[in-house]
Amino acid sequence: MAGLDPARWDEMRALGHRMLDEMFDNISTVAQGPVWQPPPDAVRQHFAQAPLPREGRALEALYAEFAQSVRPYAVGNRHPRFMGWVHGGGTAQGMLAEMLAAGLNANLGGRNHVPVDVERMVIRWAAELFGFPADASGLLVTGSSMANFIAILTASRAMAGRDIRQNGVVGQGLVGYAAQTAHGCVARAFDMAGLGTQALRRVPVDEHYRMDIAALRTMLAADRAKGLQPFVVVGTAGTVDTGSSDPLDALADLAQAEGLWFHVDGAFGALACLSPEHAPALRGMERADSLAFDFHKWAQVPYDAGCVLVRDPSLQAAAFAQTLDYLSREDRGLAASAPWFCDLGPDLSRGFRALKVWFALEGFGTQGLGQVVARCCNVAQHLAERVRHTPTLRLMAPVALNIVCFRVDVPGVDDLDHLNAELVKDLQESGIAAPSTTRLGGVLVIRAAIVNHRTTEQDADIMLDALLALAARRVPEGAVETD
Repeated sequence: MAGLDPARWDEMRALGHRMLDEMFDNISTVAQGPVWQPPPDAVRQHFAQAPLPREGRALEALYAEFAQSVRPYAVGNRHPRFMGWVHGGGTAQGMLAEMLAAGLNANLGGRNHVPVDVERMVIRWAAELFGFPADASGLLVTGSSMANFIAILTASRAMAGRDIRQNGVVGQGLVGYAAQTAHGCVARAFDMAGLGTQALRRVPVDEHYRMDIAALRTMLAADRAKGLQPFVVVGTAGTVDTGSSDPLDALADLAQAEGLWFHVDGAFGALACLSPEHAPALRGMERADSLAFDFHKWAQVPYDAGCVLVRDPSLQAAAFAQTLDYLSREDRGLAASAPWFCDLGPDLSRGFRALKVWFALEGFGTQGLGQVVARCCNVAQHLAERVRHTPTLRLMAPVALNIVCFRVDVPGVDDLDHLNAELVKDLQESGIAAPSTTRLGGVLVIRAAIVNHRTTEQDADIMLDALLALAARRVPEGAVETD
């Protein structure tokens, strides 16, 4: 066999079936093992010191090393008691879609092939899902960090004029606005776009961690008085700290009245629209000029699968399209089927992410995925209720969607921040559960984000019981009370 194909396809087939069977076993029993375990030093050192290979090695040996040294020490987000950060749990169906996409090895930068049509279908479905026009443009990307970057670039070029692509942003005086609770990737987008992080004004929030509209109006007026050019306001659907959402409808009104681009960062929260119970909190999102969100969070698509939507397709194309002799579009043949996705973002080479998104949307349906959203929020409410009724624990923020911020609060402890940080590390290293931490009002809190479709109320109880047991070992005897 020429090239790198196997000499014995029957042997490859047998090994492939074994890999698949063992991954099915691993996923189906993931809840029976630890959420996470620290990688042994020997494993870390092996990968840190492994020399560049000069000769090939049998695939079976490579797989054996994966099974022994990689699979047991993954981040743990497939496990139902992984509650750190905001990670989706993935699905077996998604794993199979990834395998099929890798087998095709399609480049989705453009050209005339059906994988491009699959992504166009997914973008059209996303536009319908979020109430965008049917002809809205969009792109599947690595995640909301890239989606927000593309949206900010599109906004700056649409609002400042197309000459910005040739002349840059120097002297434009462009400024934008986002709540203090906005994700750090928004500031990073301003940085990477050449606007500078100082051009992003951080707007104060209210007691529910939602952007203060009155404060925004004041900041807009002050910047205009200085001769600056406000161009975008960024609303958040589901903040990373507490899961709260900015008043999106009011922001849409303000953006329209002030002549601003209205962008929504809905990394995980945008998909709350799948749940009839939670969709009203996102009213106004459908009025955005652009939207960033992730399929790899609440839609459970395997990493990575972010998405950006832009209401006016001509503006996204104007921000990124370029004419190159070696990428000419034709009326027929393999170079047909324009416009190409490479005209809507920075990447020319792009993987076939759309296949796993298609399998998730059509395989589970919006109703099935909406039930996952509702279930996660119900588990969060259950956890919050237990926190409220446990004297040792204190709820630190309203539970808007699926994120519960709380902390151990016991007398006789000088540094509660340190205690809670150590308890989270204790819990993670125990393998029982894995929440994370954040800071609210300068205070360190334990943060449990319920994003995994496998998580139940029982998992929340196991996490909390383990936390209380660990706390009892670190504080004076009798200080920890259970509900």
